[in-house]
Amino acid sequence: MVDPIRRVLMKHPREAYQNQNSLNDQSPQLNYYGVPNFNKAIAHYESFSELIASFSIEIHFLPIDESTSLDSVYTHDPCVITNGGVILCSMGKETRNSEPDAVKAYFESIDIPVLGKIKAPGTLEGGDIVWLNERIVAVGEGYRSNSEGIQQFKTLLGNLVDEVISVPLPHWTGPGDCLHLMSNISPIDHDLYLVYSRLIPVPFRKYLLHRQIRFIEVPDKEYDSMGCNVLALAPRKVIMLESNPITRKLLEREGVEVYTYDGSEISLKGAGGPTCLTRPFLRSAS
Repeated sequence: MVDPIRRVLMKHPREAYQNQNSLNDQSPQLNYYGVPNFNKAIAHYESFSELIASFSIEIHFLPIDESTSLDSVYTHDPCVITNGGVILCSMGKETRNSEPDAVKAYFESIDIPVLGKIKAPGTLEGGDIVWLNERIVAVGEGYRSNSEGIQQFKTLLGNLVDEVISVPLPHWTGPGDCLHLMSNISPIDHDLYLVYSRLIPVPFRKYLLHRQIRFIEVPDKEYDSMGCNVLALAPRKVIMLESNPITRKLLEREGVEVYTYDGSEISLKGAGGPTCLTRPFLRSAS
């Protein structure tokens, strides 16, 4: 999750939001914190995608799909990328149920193999998946990903992995809100994670420390502004929201190269940071 990104799947708000009327109608239904301004969202996203592209990352944009909602701008959640192909998710947020099929159609169009799909009553969302290395993967078990979904995920992975760790998530603000495992953990390097320890179960926190992973702790005052949601472009090179200066300084003290973007319209209102806005599907150190 920290090797250099080579190819990434994204969806422009022109296709996800479509127009201001859609934003006005859907935002309250989808439990957004506010209604995004369409024109500002377009401008902010253009800057964000230009920043991604500036690192020689090949961007693939999902096309418009009338079956999907505003949330489809957050391409990280509908699928999981493995060394054996794409695993399509079954969304814990029911209004996002059509997104995995839209992602499947796109990946098939560019000859990326699909390994399988999580089926009801199982649920699994990409934001709950944290790869500790190529052979060990942690999965947050909460309102978005359940035990049945995790078991199906483990079965689909088969001998591609040595261990699938289920990490219980807290109730926090309830089932209507979005709490993924990656809401609380962002890998920055193979041995360095940005974390919000208040919401990490003690056994899992101890497990990470036992694996010699060091933590940068997100301060309480920057958790709600998504200080913990950081995208690793490469080891110790990240993108984060510009509204978290304390967390940025903590990262920079550890030698992390930090780039920021304005997420006031495309991130904060829909609770989806830079990780959520991107689905890397090829990372390579060479």
